[in-house]
Order: sequence, then C-alpha cells, then structure tokens
Amino acid sequence: MEIGFLETLKTQPLWVIVLFLLGSLSILKISVSILTWVYVNFLRPPKNIKKYGSWALVTGSTDGIGKAFAFELAKKGLNLILVGRNPKKLEDVSSEIQSKFSKTQIKNVIFDLTGDLSEGIKKITEAIEGLDVGVLINNAGISYPYARFFHEVDDELLNNLIKVNVEATTKVTQAVLPAMLKRKRGAIVNIGSGAAIVIPSDPLYAVYAATKAYIDQFSRCLYVEYKNSGIDVQCQVPLYVATKMASIKRSSFFVPSPTGYAKAGLRWLGHDPRCTAYWPHSVIWALLNSLPEFAVDSWRLGFCLQIRKRGQLKDSRKKE
Repeated sequence: MEIGFLETLKTQPLWVIVLFLLGSLSILKISVSILTWVYVNFLRPPKNIKKYGSWALVTGSTDGIGKAFAFELAKKGLNLILVGRNPKKLEDVSSEIQSKFSKTQIKNVIFDLTGDLSEGIKKITEAIEGLDVGVLINNAGISYPYARFFHEVDDELLNNLIKVNVEATTKVTQAVLPAMLKRKRGAIVNIGSGAAIVIPSDPLYAVYAATKAYIDQFSRCLYVEYKNSGIDVQCQVPLYVATKMASIKRSSFFVPSPTGYAKAGLRWLGHDPRCTAYWPHSVIWALLNSLPEFAVDSWRLGFCLQIRKRGQLKDSRKKE
C-alpha cells in the first residue's frame, strides 16, 4: 500500500507534491509543539532545588506570590531570607512558616524598595554574608492602582514603578549574584508579566508593562551570560493571579491562587530562560498569538478603559 501511495504521488503535478510536503511538515511541526508542551507542563521532572544551595532569598515575601514562594521553598527544605517593608508582616509570615516547617531557618530583612536603595542593599549584603544562597526570587513589584492614561500617571507613581520594578530588581540581583558565581551554582527567578510579553500591548498600563519588558530582557541576557557558570536565570511570565496587586480576590481555573502559581513556578525553576509556569496561562497565550494584533489591542484597550472607569468611580466615592 505504501508503495502504491508513493507511485501515485509521483504521478501528480509538481505543485501537488509541494503542497503535500508543506502540509506534512506543518502537521509534523504542530505535533512536535503539542508533544513538547505536554512534556514540559506535565511530564518533565522538576529540578532538585537544594542542589543550588541551602538558602533562598525572596523579595516581596509578605503577600501574594512572594509569600507563596517562601512557603513552597520552605517545604522543599530551604532556609529563607525574607525581604519586605513591613516588620510586623515579616514577623507574621516567619512565624507562620516556622509553625509548619520548624527546621527552617529564617532571616528577615526590612527593606522598603521605594526608599533608600543603597541602605536596603547594604542590609541584604550583610544578611547573606557567609550563607549558601542558591535561589533568588525577585518577586517584589508594583503596578498602577488602576488603569490610567500615561499623562495621568503622577510623578510619585512613575518614580516608584521604575525604582521598584527596574532598579531594585537589578540591584538585588547584583548583590546576590557574585557569591553564586564563586560557588558556580545558583538560580535566579525574576517575576515578569504577561503585560509585557503575552499581549502585543497593555494600554493604560504603559509604564508597568515597559518595566516588565526590561525584566524579560534583563533575565534573558543574564541567562546567556551565566548559563555556562552553573547559574540558571529565568523570567517567569504569569497572567492574572489572585493577588492584592491584581485586585482579584478569588482564584479560578485561569486565575490561580498565589500558592497554585508558586507550585507551578518551582516546577519550572531552572528550565528555560522564559516561561509561563501555570499551564492554563500558556493556553491563553497561544490563543492570543493566533489573533491579529489589532484585534487584541482593541479588546485590551476596551477592557482597561472599564478598569479605569471603575477606579475613578471608587476614587470619587472616597472623596465624598
């Protein structure tokens, strides 16, 4: 039968053969992509993160994704350096973690990333001195209170977006990386955003999206620079997660809880320079990539205008 098929194919015009070959290659490419997606999301084993070192440093560790990462890292047997601006919240999170994982050693670093960066980095440098810090989770970040046009972004918000999302992430990495380089092992995870990568644009969140685009490129460059030195650098690109920053209270299938995201995030740690760790988010990414950019831009603009309208209404009620 196979011989008959080949003989039949030979009798066809050249253009039919070319179309057949192109179609076969397309099917093969799609099949490989689907099988790869299934493998990396469901079958690929996670790395043993303890091989990187016995300590992990997490910024923005008192709420949301950062707090969830801290718990998951403690569950994996790592000691923690928790960075946050609120002393009471840091103590509460530390106590909560140690009540569940009594063997976990925890150091708290009080550091307001919108404040004096030099002083904060000095505190981190002192805290990690002599410790085998193998994992860095650069999670701390800020967004807009709600969607707004660029000309409506005040100076304080503009400065804080750049200071926290760009400068602080860069400086914390600069403080932790040299010791990893000496030990020739380490993992750095920078939390990016779908606002910069998944969708073609994020209107009414321009500065936030731009700072997260920096994080993506920064991570990719470091990945290439240090991959031969035993250091894995990765930018994780989540879509919506049920956090205070996203103003989402309830989780769902497409909007994971911080814990759900952190579990997925650790499974991807050490694999690939960029990832969408929570697999339903990758389905949304594929769908958005299949649509024309102008259509996604139009949808996103309308969506963000509604967020802006609700935010302005809430502000006006507060003033009354």
